[in-house]
Amino acid sequence: MADHITIRKAPGTWTVRAGGAVLGESSNALELSEGDYPAVIYFPRNDIAMAFLDRTDKASHCPHKGDANYFSVVTKSQTLANAVWTYEDPKNPVARVKDHLAFYVGDGITVEQI
Repeated sequence: MADHITIRKAPGTWTVRAGGAVLGESSNALELSEGDYPAVIYFPRNDIAMAFLDRTDKASHCPHKGDANYFSVVTKSQTLANAVWTYEDPKNPVARVKDHLAFYVGDGITVEQI
């Protein structure tokens, strides 16, 4: 793994909400820390209500993690474009984030430890 990336089980239970709806809650979330960036919580897909998510065509590349795919969050009141990302085939050093989703916090999305 790149020396500046660490992945650990996120302590406690975490929730993600958008537009007033609970998208998921998990006691099995992962916390990824990368350099000076704020830590990011990755939720197992099985703990997320995937009916709220629509896959988009957006993709990006990280030299340390691999290629990311994106989803928009669709609620009754709004669509939050490309607000979720996932590494479906991550590089080996970060393989633990496979089958997990991360959310851009803000603009109607909250990720909190409960």
